[in-house]
Amino acid sequence: MSATSHQQHRRRRTYALVATAAGLATVGALAAALPATASPAGSGKGGHGHGHHTGRYQDVQLLSFNDLHGNLEPPSGSSGRVTELQADGTTKTIDAGGVEYLATHLRQARAGKKYSVTAAGGDMVGASPLISGLFHDEPTIEALNKLELDVTSVGNHEFDEGSKELARLQNGGCHPTEGCYTDKKFKGADFPYLAANVLNEKSGKPILKPYWVWKKKDVKIGFIGVTLEGTPGVVSAEGVKGLTFKDEVETINKYAKELRRQGVKSIVALIHEGGFPASTSYNYDCDSGSAGSGVSGPIVDIAKNVSPSVDALVTGHTHNAYVCTIPDPSGKPRMVTSASSFGRLYTDTTLTYDRRTGDIARTSVKSANHVVSRDVAKAPDMTALISKWNTLAAPIGNRPIGYISADVVTAGTESPLGDLIADAQLAYGKELDPETDLALMNPGGIRAPLTYAAKGDEGDGVVTYAEGFTVQPFSNTVNLQDLTGAQLIQVLKEQVSGTNAASPKILQISAGLTYTLDLTKSGADRVVTDSIKLNGAAIDPAATYRVAMNNFLAGGGDGFATLGQGTNPFVGTDDLTVLQKYLTANSTPTSPIAPPAADRITVVQ
Repeated sequence: MSATSHQQHRRRRTYALVATAAGLATVGALAAALPATASPAGSGKGGHGHGHHTGRYQDVQLLSFNDLHGNLEPPSGSSGRVTELQADGTTKTIDAGGVEYLATHLRQARAGKKYSVTAAGGDMVGASPLISGLFHDEPTIEALNKLELDVTSVGNHEFDEGSKELARLQNGGCHPTEGCYTDKKFKGADFPYLAANVLNEKSGKPILKPYWVWKKKDVKIGFIGVTLEGTPGVVSAEGVKGLTFKDEVETINKYAKELRRQGVKSIVALIHEGGFPASTSYNYDCDSGSAGSGVSGPIVDIAKNVSPSVDALVTGHTHNAYVCTIPDPSGKPRMVTSASSFGRLYTDTTLTYDRRTGDIARTSVKSANHVVSRDVAKAPDMTALISKWNTLAAPIGNRPIGYISADVVTAGTESPLGDLIADAQLAYGKELDPETDLALMNPGGIRAPLTYAAKGDEGDGVVTYAEGFTVQPFSNTVNLQDLTGAQLIQVLKEQVSGTNAASPKILQISAGLTYTLDLTKSGADRVVTDSIKLNGAAIDPAATYRVAMNNFLAGGGDGFATLGQGTNPFVGTDDLTVLQKYLTANSTPTSPIAPPAADRITVVQ
């Protein structure tokens, strides 16, 4: 499996950065007016209200979420909170997430809605906490079945273990090497995974269904599912072996035409690619400036080019929350949504279906994100599911592997946890080869913080194997390779140039490596060459340095092409074992490890 970064990964497009001040409204609406013959579609968040049940127009409720990543239990720390904008302009944080609560919220939202469909935008599995990841995400598929998910696109993480394992999640059957985990055979997903732009290299055909049509009486809505074209750049080569990833826009437009030929005129695209909103508050008014002004990034270009015959876009990948309208190629506003990640939000969109035309009356589309708050009753069936899998995981997951004196967070350009992981990999590298000089860690491979407060009965400050697994769930190996000083300098510049120019990916670095990141400059110049030092000495372009890193980076992942040119490689053990060894060796109950200061990179704003 590969560690990926949730930032934009585009090969052929450039994007303008647009931003607007956060507004106060909570509802994204294409227009206040409905077709003249329709009655009001309701009011409040997500278009709740009376709706149309007879006659020409029929309200269809579309519930959606994305990037669950196997988070069955409530995520901890900042991963389990959302920011809410208040009427007075201040913000507050709300604890959110957990499938016991997600199930309750979705079921309450569906109550009384005869026409309701639930869809997802990919990355349902992969980079999952131990309760799911230890069992190759069978628990998450079981949970999604209970959530009555109707359809999802694939995301890049659905390919972490390759297309054969994805096919098993879809179709069922026990794991090929580990067998069955319970006395019941794994039955697979009750819902279709859509992979319209993921083709078998030999046959040239999609590896899974490209689209799916939801039908309720005389109402038909087609769903087309794609993942980002750049998936091979954020997944290990083994995971995408034998696959070709096509352009999202061209693929969606192709299948939109096919659906229309079949008489399906209402179409929703599920796109595992996303944007960057102007505000971190889930309920800010994305359209307070104008349509499309409140979000930037890859999804803007995609939305502006997807055929007008597509009525709404459910997106993901960037783990952000937004409900925006972006003009389609004809200039008509179209709803584009994303519900953050880890099951913290869900989107409620009202699509008004016109029985006369068979299409969505786009002037009346309403949408809003809702918090999966933890102040509702837990869904008993989800509690039972979590209990079942936790019982199986407990002997492994509850084992202490280290001790911390405070939260070790992932926030910041350089994070304390990033430094800790890089230090662990440097220490391991020196075990393998005393000449190892430094370690580099990709930020997207760090999936959660280490929290001081106890999750179970292990006690405050105790790091369990399960918590370590949640931080590094990919089973990447920690490898060594040689780079010249010139190559090392180039690697650091690739953080802020090339494919990473618009959305930098700042590598987490081991102790001893220091440099200045000057954000007042542009492109590669943001990494100040003369400032790059190792243990106080300038990097010698002609010298050779032994560098530790995971296999994802060693393969040139995340746009670090130069890392793929290293020499004298050595493949080590998995990254979680490396972190475990470091924590065990450097902490005790009476002498816990303190969060690193995160002062190796000097940032000039």
